Amino acid sequence: MKKNILLITVVVLLNSCQNYGQLKIVADLSKNLKEVSGNEFLKSTNSIWMINDGGNKSKLYEVSKKKGKIKRVIDIDAKNKDWEDITSDDEGNIYIGDFGNNDNDRKNLRILKIKKKDLDEKKADIKTIKFEYENQQEFPPKKDQLFFDAEAFFYFNKNFYIFTKSRVDDQYGKTFLYRVPASTKGKHKAKLIGSFDNCSQNDCWFTAADISNNKKKVALLSQKNIIIFSDFQGDNFFSGKVEKIKLKYKSQKEGICFKNNKTLYITDEKDGGDGCNLYELKVD
Repeated sequence: MKKNILLITVVVLLNSCQNYGQLKIVADLSKNLKEVSGNEFLKSTNSIWMINDGGNKSKLYEVSKKKGKIKRVIDIDAKNKDWEDITSDDEGNIYIGDFGNNDNDRKNLRILKIKKKDLDEKKADIKTIKFEYENQQEFPPKKDQLFFDAEAFFYFNKNFYIFTKSRVDDQYGKTFLYRVPASTKGKHKAKLIGSFDNCSQNDCWFTAADISNNKKKVALLSQKNIIIFSDFQGDNFFSGKVEKIKLKYKSQKEGICFKNNKTLYITDEKDGGDGCNLYELKVD
């Protein structure tokens, strides 16, 4: 009994001594979310919805925003090929980005739609939005053109905005922005509308994105920093003001979403004894 108490005390002390920089730890997440790859705060449910990375079970998790506890698990009727991010529309429908593309050779890129009414069920049928990048001609392309992986997207004004992840040496922080209609009809061409360079190392590639409730800020997440875009016009998100927030705590951060217009939720994967946490970060 004494050994168990001592062990618990040591774990608590180690966690409390961990330096998370400017990130405020909200909760430890369940071991069922050790490869959490995306999160989305849904105001209608007052919860955070999360998914795991590819290779895990096809499940959607409703998580308490205060304690990080799993409130509900929904079985999704679709294979988790490579789920990378999650977003929602103005009506409360949820979308899962099944577009992870490490080798740049996928021809079945898709976004899965879960209707709001199914968020109260144990199992959800899905509608599929299919797309391909308008400027990809080879599968895979040459090594200096490996720009067609993606881990980040959000919904805005009846469209999805996908931010790609570069796998080109010395250009890891380069992202291309594509627009895809939020329609289940046909197979869409993802239209290229812009690009942005973060930095060159592989901790600079973007792993998640979100737009604020008032649609005035866009946040992109990397392991190294968070980029906040504001004062943009329309969907030209890379115009206007750019703020870089350097993250002092290093971990495999994979999810970001706005809690409100001035607060972000961030999640990271389990890596050794670290990670699998829910954090908050205040932004101006």
